[in-house]
Amino acid sequence: MTMPPLRLSAALLAATLGLPTPAPAIVGGGRADPDTIASSVVTIIGSRGTVCSGSLIAPNVVLTAGHCIAPQTTYRVLDYTTQPPRLLTAQKAVNHPQFNLQTMLAHRATADVALLLLPSAVPSKTPASLGTLSDPVPPGARFTIAGIGVTRSGGDEGIGTIRAASLVATGQPGRLQLRLVDPATNNARDGLGACTGDSGAPVFQDQDDRAVIIGVVSWSTGAHNSAGCGGLTGVTPLTIYRDWILQTMRGWGVAI
Repeated sequence: MTMPPLRLSAALLAATLGLPTPAPAIVGGGRADPDTIASSVVTIIGSRGTVCSGSLIAPNVVLTAGHCIAPQTTYRVLDYTTQPPRLLTAQKAVNHPQFNLQTMLAHRATADVALLLLPSAVPSKTPASLGTLSDPVPPGARFTIAGIGVTRSGGDEGIGTIRAASLVATGQPGRLQLRLVDPATNNARDGLGACTGDSGAPVFQDQDDRAVIIGVVSWSTGAHNSAGCGGLTGVTPLTIYRDWILQTMRGWGVAI
């Protein structure tokens, strides 16, 4: 059920960094509108060969999942406005202090949230706003995920291009964890959902006629809760972590 950061071979990583037009991503998803939610989504590359999704919540601050960030690792964000793509090295990378990797690996809810501070803004990208969730979240509430992960469980295809999928909340929502599913398949067979490489991807909800970020992608399952993708998409809601996010940004001198 846990969805670790994607690890690429050196050859595949080099090929990914050199893609002039990255390939599709998110299992069953459609290409995201570059002028809306896709405008905030970025690709995060770790120095140990990991790849995650993230989103700009300020011109130089990236929101992602806590399990995407490891000690003694350098993280870079891809800027596709140049060819070959340029890498922006994060000056700081911090997990929420209550994030516990072992808790996550045991499939229990934890503060799976992290922030990256970049040296400058990412050209052609527009930060997204943070929103708040209703409490409780009603089953059937609609959300949109957008990430850069693989298009097939167990494969390497599709790293880079931002793709999106519209999902709904299941009947078991909570303040610590939100489970989303493709309403067309309802976890009975493979459908839309996050996959490897979509860790840290933003989860959007339409509020007051705009899309705001209410969580980050943490894990996925295959149909019937099997291993893989296309069943459930697990989300860490940001409501109880919002204060930490804002305080961290203020501590970095980032205007909010």
